Amino acid sequence: MDLKDIMQEKVFAVVGDTLNEEKYAYKIKNELTEHGYKVYSVGKELPSINDVPDAIDVIDLCIHPSKGLKLLKECNKDYKYILIQPGAESQEILEYLDKTHTPYLEGCALVGVRLYCKEK
Repeated sequence: MDLKDIMQEKVFAVVGDTLNEEKYAYKIKNELTEHGYKVYSVGKELPSINDVPDAIDVIDLCIHPSKGLKLLKECNKDYKYILIQPGAESQEILEYLDKTHTPYLEGCALVGVRLYCKEK
C-alpha cells in the first residue's frame, strides 16, 4: 500500500481541528472535499470516529499523537487504512497499529490529493 492506493479510496475521516483555517486538518478536509472525496471531521465536529455515519476507507490523523491514539483505541468501526500526517506520529501509535495489524502509512494527504486524486 502506498499514497497512490490511499488516494483511490472514497471516504475519509479527518481527525483533527477542521474548524481552524490555520490547521492542516482544515486544509486537508477542504482539499479532499473539493476533489470529490466524502469527508467526515472528527475531533472538533464529530467527537469520535464511531460517530461517522458511513463506512470509512481512510482515517487521516492530523491530531496530537496522544489524542489520536485515544481515538483509535476507542474506535469500533471498520476502516481500510490509517494515514498519519507529519507531526501526528508517535512510537506509541506505530506500536499500537503494528500490534493490531492495522495497515498504515506515514504521509501527507495534501501531497496525495495533488498527485493521485481519484478525479484525475
